[in-house]
Amino acid sequence: MIALGVNVDHVATIRQARYRSGPGGSSGYGEPDVLPAAIAAVRGGADCITMHLREDRRHVVDRDVEVVRRACGVKFNLEMAGTEEMCRIALAIKADQVTLVPEGRQEVTTEGGLAVAGRVEHWKKYLAPLKAAGITTSAFITPDLAQAAASAEAGFDAIELHTGAFAHAYQTGGTPLAEAAHSITRCVRELSPRVRIHAGHALNYHNTRAFVAVDGVREFVRELHIGHSIVSRAVFVGMEMAVREMRTLANHVA
Repeated sequence: MIALGVNVDHVATIRQARYRSGPGGSSGYGEPDVLPAAIAAVRGGADCITMHLREDRRHVVDRDVEVVRRACGVKFNLEMAGTEEMCRIALAIKADQVTLVPEGRQEVTTEGGLAVAGRVEHWKKYLAPLKAAGITTSAFITPDLAQAAASAEAGFDAIELHTGAFAHAYQTGGTPLAEAAHSITRCVRELSPRVRIHAGHALNYHNTRAFVAVDGVREFVRELHIGHSIVSRAVFVGMEMAVREMRTLANHVA
């Protein structure tokens, strides 16, 4: 069974539309509160709660991370840029897992994959204190063999494959979809003996079943990380039901 990680960032996005964070991005007060959303996701069957603490604290802020980490009761995955500040925070809250992502000031959500190829020694050094603390390390990368192999060489415990190209190609089908699926298949089959395989980005209630049907995905992908689509669905059916529905799709349960 593929584990489901639920990213609750966009609950904070709604809150921050009205309640701006205070100095240092540490307020985290206002509505909707991220904590009950995370708890409801766990009730719905989330195996993991994912939160992205951005350097500019544009949605999730430090308090969100601290209270959810203490209360969620399942694996806590901190998405973060590869900075010294974020490393200190991950160590302080004792995250179960960190997923390193590239970060752009103008993007609404993470749009690209981490550059690991050509920077293997840099990432080895960066990962050392995290790994020493027993934190699982994951690299969010495009489904590219060079980046995937470099991630394994750098010592990442897992790679999270950026599924954006697959999700966009799903809208039109044909050759782009076949090419996106082939890239994913090559990565999961060639890298699964060396690292854990995760996947996420732009997966939703329309394309997730097709994604897990891609050759090698059900066999080798251990975790899916999905956020925006689940939060959007929760507006209509509630977080708990939205997560239950996604678990059904991810695991082909009738």
